[in-house]
Amino acid sequence: MTNFIIRKAKKEDSQTILNLINGIAKYEKMENEVVATKESIEKSIFDLNQAEVLIAEENNVPIGFALYFYNYSTFFGKANIYLEDIFVYEKYRKRGYGKKLFFEVVKIAKENNASRIDWLCLNWNKPAIDFYLKLGAKPMKNWTLFRLTENEINNLTKQ
Repeated sequence: MTNFIIRKAKKEDSQTILNLINGIAKYEKMENEVVATKESIEKSIFDLNQAEVLIAEENNVPIGFALYFYNYSTFFGKANIYLEDIFVYEKYRKRGYGKKLFFEVVKIAKENNASRIDWLCLNWNKPAIDFYLKLGAKPMKNWTLFRLTENEINNLTKQ
């Protein structure tokens, strides 16, 4: 019998969160880009409250997570949710766990009167794109993602 739960992460889960981050980085072929540490996760997520994490467990084993935070829509005049990552280890996929994690974020958005949930998806990730389209999500057209990295931020603050 499978026991599946989704729970809010606690500070003691920081290493588990880092392991899951490394899992998604490996899946996205970006494992060399992870610079997060257990300590940086503890500080950012739990001390500074900069993000929220849901952990999915099967039989008390962490098998996936969703990491989100609140952003703000000036047009709607209220906070919304930005879903940074949602991930389930490969051996636990095709069981509906990703969908359950996603719907937990949707439930949180509803409880907080959010008018939208935003996220990014890599263009090559067809399984994820198909999943999102099936749920009724729409890709944003006429919008381009821009980014300043830490180096650019440092350079701009020196001006």
